[in-house]
Amino acid sequence: MSLKIYNTLTRKKEEFKPLKEGNVGIYVCGPTVYDAPHIGHARSAYAFDVIRRYFIYKNYKVKFVRNITDVDDKIINKAKEEFKGEDLNIAVKNVSDKYLKVYHDYIEKLGIMQPDKEPKATEYIEKMGNFIKILIQRGVAYASSGDVYFNVRKANDYGKLSNQSFEMLESGARLIQGENKIDPLDFALWKSVKSDEPSWPSPWGNGRPGWHIECSVMSSDILGDEFDIHGGGIDLVFPHHENEIAQSEGAGKKFARYWIHNGLLTINKEKMAKSLGNFITIEDILTKYPADVLKILFLQTHYSHPVDFSWDKMEEAKRAYERIDILMKKLKDTKEEINSDKDIDEYRLKFEEVMDDDFNTAQALGIIFEIVTFINKNIENKKQTGYAKKTLIDLGKVLGLFEGSTRHYSMEFSETIALTESVNLFIKNRNKAREKKDFKEADRIRKELEEKGIILEDTKNGTTWRIK
Repeated sequence: MSLKIYNTLTRKKEEFKPLKEGNVGIYVCGPTVYDAPHIGHARSAYAFDVIRRYFIYKNYKVKFVRNITDVDDKIINKAKEEFKGEDLNIAVKNVSDKYLKVYHDYIEKLGIMQPDKEPKATEYIEKMGNFIKILIQRGVAYASSGDVYFNVRKANDYGKLSNQSFEMLESGARLIQGENKIDPLDFALWKSVKSDEPSWPSPWGNGRPGWHIECSVMSSDILGDEFDIHGGGIDLVFPHHENEIAQSEGAGKKFARYWIHNGLLTINKEKMAKSLGNFITIEDILTKYPADVLKILFLQTHYSHPVDFSWDKMEEAKRAYERIDILMKKLKDTKEEINSDKDIDEYRLKFEEVMDDDFNTAQALGIIFEIVTFINKNIENKKQTGYAKKTLIDLGKVLGLFEGSTRHYSMEFSETIALTESVNLFIKNRNKAREKKDFKEADRIRKELEEKGIILEDTKNGTTWRIK
């Protein structure tokens, strides 16, 4: 089965055909670094990490680019707060450097791969200026009182990514005081310098680039004028990604062929916001759970759909995680066999089939747990179990599982350990009952454990257990 991807641009699933056989170039919009990363950042980074990993699993040579916006209104405001009185250019750099390091630290703790390239907006100021010159020369952009704007009316099929007509766009468009654009729909490529803002020189005077231009310039510089996949959150479809397409095509470039967007994250069905008191950072999660618990929560929903977070759902994901964790502890000394097994290979084929269908992680995760159940039921067959363990780890790695931070903080495995000790005590008491031929008591203990979700299995080597 060939890999199919839902393309936001065409609004349908399409067979993936790379520009260069065996290679794939991916550009994903990264964070604006002005605060601690939250679980919405984690969801987006992880969704594209899984996509990247699956391409690698399918033997593609992947070039993965994730940009960093390191100059922005939010960064400037934070710089004024945290580095009051310092030169603003330096203060802005201090803020972006500080929070980029925090972002990197937590992405690493989540076990998410770092990009092959991670360009920063401030590293591309000169190239953005050159790109803007081309747009002016081609008649699709214009300078106005130190600003430069893209003329949306000159764009081919503007609105095609977000599926909006000019009539729809015009209904909400307004000119804002201080803007020098001709049409309310036009957007800034270069902003003239304002007091107490960082700035760079340009042919139109000192200023700084608009937000949208950075991604057009970075992606084409690193991946070429046409590349395979552009990704980001669904909230970026309009205006950010729509404007990227307009700019790049306006400069005579073909740009991205497949557009992939991940769904957003809510907290108990509300938008996450500090003002609502429901702002959850990645640190908040990792102080309570192993990274894989959050990943399991995310995997249960297709990347393109919204995820509604709650602590109850995290507890459910934790219980699922413990099923794997307990099994991996039981298999700690089991040799990973390399011989093939028809039953186990069938799981791998099913896994590939669902991942080929637009990266269906919910079904892929289900297959992971089918393997867990299979191993628990066949734990005595060491050769088969060893091969199943290898398969479980191989497929788990595609989903970024078993690779997160091993630091689980003060609560590290405490509940898992407590569960193990508790079950072992039940088994010890049951064995004593059986030795006394008190089978009624032995059955009562088994049933009590079943009610708690624990299945006992009597083998020639003793009694083992697993979670339902």
